Amino acid sequence: MKEQTLELIRQQVTENPVVIYMKGTPQFPMCGFSSRAAQALAATGLPFAAVNIFDDENIYNFLPFYQDWPTFPQIYVGGELIGGCDITLELYESGELKDLMQKAIDEAAK
Repeated sequence: MKEQTLELIRQQVTENPVVIYMKGTPQFPMCGFSSRAAQALAATGLPFAAVNIFDDENIYNFLPFYQDWPTFPQIYVGGELIGGCDITLELYESGELKDLMQKAIDEAAK
């Protein structure tokens, strides 16, 4: 089950230019860190995918092994883990988050 789940995560990360794995959804976050990270992504005005880790027990259990990142949320841009809440907020505040997201979206459209 672990390998199948890691493959599913790989597909989600590579098929979506920007994806957040979070507790809850952007509309109904279930923790403060997930809420703040999703708000930062939304504030860019750019589209992103969201995966509620509580909807799939396997994703909840195995996502920490995907990139050796033990906590939630996890934000991937252009197939790469950029980090969790704190890093995402720092990127947003510096203006880099929107640029990173736009680049990933543009690359995916090619």
